[in-house]
Amino acid sequence: MHQNRRHFLKTTAGATAAGLLAPLGEMAAREIKPVSAKAGYELLFMATDWGFKGTQDDFCAAAKKEGYEGIEVWWPDNAKAQENLFAALKKYGLQVGFLCAGSQTDATAHLVAFKKNLDAATGNAFQKPLYINCHSGKDYFSYEENKLFIDYTTKKSLETGIPVYHETHRGRMLYSAAVARQFLEKNPALRLTLDISHWCVVHESLLTDQQETVDLALERVGHIHSRIGHQQGAQVNDPRAPEWEPAVKAHLAWWDKIIERKKMKGERITILTEFGPPDYLQTLPYTRQPVADQWAINVYMMNLLRKRYQL
Repeated sequence: MHQNRRHFLKTTAGATAAGLLAPLGEMAAREIKPVSAKAGYELLFMATDWGFKGTQDDFCAAAKKEGYEGIEVWWPDNAKAQENLFAALKKYGLQVGFLCAGSQTDATAHLVAFKKNLDAATGNAFQKPLYINCHSGKDYFSYEENKLFIDYTTKKSLETGIPVYHETHRGRMLYSAAVARQFLEKNPALRLTLDISHWCVVHESLLTDQQETVDLALERVGHIHSRIGHQQGAQVNDPRAPEWEPAVKAHLAWWDKIIERKKMKGERITILTEFGPPDYLQTLPYTRQPVADQWAINVYMMNLLRKRYQL
């Protein structure tokens, strides 16, 4: 019975892909006004190792083969992992962006761990990262406690010349649009990694009732996590499926504004394709079979957005 179900899903998914995915992709690529880019505009795509099964070398080889310019990974916490990572980056000619965070429930201890990770990532002797993406603070820390993360990353970015971004992520400092607005208004140096899919879940909407807040956030974005969320989840099961067209269009419209601003200013934008594995990626009951191919979706997103935002 399980085998028959898998066969049915595989064959029907193939038929759907052949009939529907290309038109949706073409729709997404068409609906954007051309903007002339000033010198300095640069579009770089990063691959995530989240859910990748294989060695660091395997991952970097796969990312390079697909056409990514770099990878985004958590800063390794031991010397051997660092050695393996930087050897693979050099071998395949890839750039890197690092994720940094803390996990402690006590705000003071959390900040100490965060500073240690950030200092190591920005001061490593192997390769200067394109950026640091921070999972900053906690949603239950006070404003004053979370602000200390912004103050430290602002100082560190000025010292090193490495952009440091704070991600709009559930459970973290910028978990909702309304809370993020308070931080943005009071901290002019705050720069964002926009993963707006999280806000869609938190507010159970595509944020049409918070346009002013969203526009303020878009002005501060230096890095994008290009996962598409919806009103009830941080990840649609497959962005190529026609039932997700409203969510796809909403996210493209937000990203379009960021890219337009970057082109007009002649600045770099980095984009991580970050559709995740189970349980972000939905599975069938009992078998836990993923309903879609995570790696293929991320490559699809890279190709779609490269075509949309290239010069």
